[in-house]
Amino acid sequence: MSLRRVAVVLGLLETFGPISMDLYMPALPELAAELGTSDGLAQATMSACMLGLALGQLVVGPLSDRFGRRRPLLFGVGLFALLSLACALTPSIELLLAARFFQGLCGSAGIVIALAVARDLTDGVELVRLLAMLTTVGALAPIVAPVVGGQLAPFMGWRGIFGVLAGIGVALFLLALTSLPESLPPEARSAQGGVRQFGEVLQDRMFLRFLVVGACGGVAFFTYLASISFVLQDSYSLSPQVFSLCFAANAVMAVLGAQVNRVVVRRAGPARMYAIGTTLGAVATVGMLVSVLFDAGLVPLLIGLALMMLASGGTQSNGSALALADHRDRAGTAAALLGTTSFALGPLVAPLVSLNGTSPLSMSLTMTVAYCAAAALVWLAVLPRLRRRQVEAEQAAPVPPGPL
Repeated sequence: MSLRRVAVVLGLLETFGPISMDLYMPALPELAAELGTSDGLAQATMSACMLGLALGQLVVGPLSDRFGRRRPLLFGVGLFALLSLACALTPSIELLLAARFFQGLCGSAGIVIALAVARDLTDGVELVRLLAMLTTVGALAPIVAPVVGGQLAPFMGWRGIFGVLAGIGVALFLLALTSLPESLPPEARSAQGGVRQFGEVLQDRMFLRFLVVGACGGVAFFTYLASISFVLQDSYSLSPQVFSLCFAANAVMAVLGAQVNRVVVRRAGPARMYAIGTTLGAVATVGMLVSVLFDAGLVPLLIGLALMMLASGGTQSNGSALALADHRDRAGTAAALLGTTSFALGPLVAPLVSLNGTSPLSMSLTMTVAYCAAAALVWLAVLPRLRRRQVEAEQAAPVPPGPL
């Protein structure tokens, strides 16, 4: 099986996060009205799924290091399809919140195992390029899902959209069953328990730096996901169809960022591209906040969001590759920690953003603080350590003997 085809399959598996959020996002206002709940609780259905996606990775990652990649993946994807049907049939917001949590718990298998398989097969710059391909394929879901969701919502409602999610889960199960070989041979599997594996990975201080930066990025991105539907449709009076097109355009920017990174990273290197991406994200969100404070209208806000998504698409693969560089034997566990930190803080912070109602100001302010913190950490804590590592490696390299 060619690496490009593997990248397509892995990219589709990574879409569990985006499709779980984006497909029914245009129907959030309708969901809130039908179940007689608040906008905050409707948004909390996204938070519940995101929390499941985060915590599930902590279970699936170590299991995939111990038992291989295929079995945990197929089990998780199959249950995802069943729980999507449960979401479609739920009669109350309380049951929907529970079903969404377990749906995310099972869907996490696709996300964490896709990253672990990529680390099994490649490393270095080639790992960055493979992850960029995954980002490109995975970003097609945010392009297609809100457009499809916006068109389906008036005809099928939010319940019908969850039925579509169940069908997608079945299709991805069959794809993984028939097209994805086992990438972790028995002799390379870990016999250690999950707690010990987590402890070994967390002893790497450099890895911890990447965790914190990833958490900041997760806060910014999930704030965007949880708020943008209400901001564009309520504050700027866009229809679900127009909103879905705007959301898809931002996803195109993420694809563009991933492709630019894939081409340039061979020359610039992952560390430099990582710094450039986080800095661009900080500049974009600051500009977005300024436009909101001065009431500059919708267009400057959309430009800031587009630049932020460009930065996100170009940053994610570099950060993941750099963080996984020293953890090939524990790729599943390391990938689980990366995914959990990115997914976990977002569901905790995003509801706080909407306590007094979701607004352009609350969204842009939260995203600005998160991205500026990420950029500061990269420049002050990550890059200096990477440079010291490079110098130490050069000094430790054997010096060839000179002429006698």
